[in-house]
Amino acid sequence: MTKLDETTIIKIFQDKLNKKRFISEDVEFFQLGKTKIVAKSDTLVQSTDIPPKMRLEDAARKSIVACVSDFAAKGVKPEFGIISVNLPKKITQDKVREIANGFQKASKEFGITILGGDTNLGKEIVFNVCIFGKTEKIVKRQGAKKGDSIIVTGPFGYTSAGLDILLNKKRAKGKFTAKAILSVLRPKPKIEFGIRNAIYFSSSMDSSDGLSTTLNEMAMQSKKRFTIEKIPHTKETEQFAESQKLNLNNLVFNGGEEYEIVFTVSPKYLAAVRKSAKRIKTPIIEIGHVESGKGVYLRGNDAQSKIVDLGWKHFR
Repeated sequence: MTKLDETTIIKIFQDKLNKKRFISEDVEFFQLGKTKIVAKSDTLVQSTDIPPKMRLEDAARKSIVACVSDFAAKGVKPEFGIISVNLPKKITQDKVREIANGFQKASKEFGITILGGDTNLGKEIVFNVCIFGKTEKIVKRQGAKKGDSIIVTGPFGYTSAGLDILLNKKRAKGKFTAKAILSVLRPKPKIEFGIRNAIYFSSSMDSSDGLSTTLNEMAMQSKKRFTIEKIPHTKETEQFAESQKLNLNNLVFNGGEEYEIVFTVSPKYLAAVRKSAKRIKTPIIEIGHVESGKGVYLRGNDAQSKIVDLGWKHFR
């Protein structure tokens, strides 16, 4: 019997609901009359997505962040939202108010008007958020060209370390523990950077399923080889990995939930992107280049190793 996984489940639904071949993308993009609509839906489940110490207010915010981050990668402003909540029977009014506060603050933070939604009864808390916007076109996951630079909007590894600290009660030196935990509880999608700079991207994708997943998906769709020359991490993340006897590359490439933008850009636009990033204080990191071929490879000390997709997969 074939093991059930996320890809198999998606394929079953696509076979039943779509006549054309499905191409994976961060958002859905369709036309309604003369208006081109962008939509994104995401689900947050208590048992798998709310770690210890996360307040329900932060969980509600994070469910909106998951959609906003995808909009950021496409360079689209989120405008409207619909929210469905599944709540257990014994939940208190104070907890419901806390959830509502989280949605209210997030909608104000990202300039989203919540239109309505649905309320249901169930065994655990579940939030389903759908966000809408409009644009003439989106930046797709495919489109990387030979010679393009591969860039990310920040260092990786904090979230993976933060989850390890929360779930396994690990300890770290200095301010790293607080910083890593904060990256889990209150992630910051790079929406302003995405909206301002998407015109320069040849391809882009949200990184929330893990950097290895993102790089492999973009390389595959672009039919190019992504060569990584710089691992996007900080010294304190490296020190945490060493102190806990963890694999640094696993923390950086396979952790997930960073909500960064991974994008490719032609050399002729690099100066403009760097200038914009500096102006709005977004710490972009050039990590590699696009080449002819296929796959994702890490180059170092005159040798290359393949970066396999080991990011987050449901049912794995």
